[in-house]
Amino acid sequence: MNSKHQYVELSDGYFIPALGFGTYKPEEVPNCKTKEATKIAIEAGLRHIDCAYVYQVEEEVGLAIRSKRADGTVKREDIFYTTKLWSTFHRPKLAQSCLERSLKKLHLDYVDLYLIHYPLSMKPGEELYPRDENGKLMYDTVDLCAIWEAMEKCKDAGLAKSIGVSNFNRRQLEMILNKPGLRYKLVCNQVECHVYLNQKKLLDFCKSKNIVLVAYGALGTQRDKKMSSPVPLEDPVLGALAKKHKRSLALIALCYQLQRGVVVLAQSLKKNEIKENIQVFDFELTSKDMKDLDGMNRNLRYLPVDFDQNPDTDLPVKGFH
Repeated sequence: MNSKHQYVELSDGYFIPALGFGTYKPEEVPNCKTKEATKIAIEAGLRHIDCAYVYQVEEEVGLAIRSKRADGTVKREDIFYTTKLWSTFHRPKLAQSCLERSLKKLHLDYVDLYLIHYPLSMKPGEELYPRDENGKLMYDTVDLCAIWEAMEKCKDAGLAKSIGVSNFNRRQLEMILNKPGLRYKLVCNQVECHVYLNQKKLLDFCKSKNIVLVAYGALGTQRDKKMSSPVPLEDPVLGALAKKHKRSLALIALCYQLQRGVVVLAQSLKKNEIKENIQVFDFELTSKDMKDLDGMNRNLRYLPVDFDQNPDTDLPVKGFH
């Protein structure tokens, strides 16, 4: 079954493809690799493209989308494109300008989904990670509800069809949900989520509020090679299920999320892996399989905290996803 037939309905009536292509890359990887990988993803049948202002690859992703539109592979309405509001644009008067910058780089008139990338604000300016003379990250104080009102205006302007958040915890989600005068409810919360960090409590809360959970880092990717943390794709439980279903460990990890009702982002620059990920819709895990995978949870995060820690949040600052 092709991925383009698998959608999850958002609370605003739009539909998001259940399997997405993540476009974050390490700084050392040239941007042209992202352009080629995005083309391959679209050719393979993926229609959900996840990106962000801070990734600094939107020009390349836009070129890939235009290329596939030009050769007749897709129309604009076939693509579900997500971008994110970066933390230096949190002041309400700046939020729309961040989206407009992304749209200009992409050569698109609108995005399908616009997210608040992180629930913490940094000093406005051209620097993505502004620091003072002592090298300390410079924060800003902006009320989350004020940021959300600016997001609502982006939807009003037709620049974003749906709006949501990323890296929010339950308390932060409730701040938006309980906001007086809320005009548009957030449709999703994108967070790190994999078999070692299954986010069960957050997922249950999101489901109770009709908020879709979107998983990034679904394979538990280690960013820092010096880390001694265990790697999910070397776990014997995943290995046994991969052997049982005659699928790769990565496909088992992705299928686990889909069967939990989670929209999952698969990230790769390799042609064979991108094409393989589509096969996630060709098989199903049993309830026993799902229970075994649930048992793998370790509440283990892979995102390293490379930047200063904000005292009001336990979230890493660096915009890896």
